[in-house]
Amino acid sequence: MKFETPLYHPNGTPIPWYQPRLHADTQVVYPNGEVCISILHPPEDDQYGYEKASERWSPVQSPETILLSVISMLGSPNDESAANIEAGKLWREDRKEFKKRVRRCVRDSIENAWE
Repeated sequence: MKFETPLYHPNGTPIPWYQPRLHADTQVVYPNGEVCISILHPPEDDQYGYEKASERWSPVQSPETILLSVISMLGSPNDESAANIEAGKLWREDRKEFKKRVRRCVRDSIENAWE
């Protein structure tokens, strides 16, 4: 699964700079738009100990469960372990400014789609 446009969100990595880091929140959107969600990971124990095999991909996953996971990630981010620290802080402390930045990101994405 991949976002085609930039994402300003606590679970989105800062654009354009990104420094990989391990953190307990395995839900993240990388700069290339790829989504990292537990249920999309291979069905094996996590080498870092963050996820159990039961939390990862299984044949019972459906497009609906994957989309619900993405909606959950976007609607309830783990702002205490944010990949984008600035967005996580705004999410917690200034929701109005956070929404303003999201709207700007969406507006820029729409404008760039026509180029």
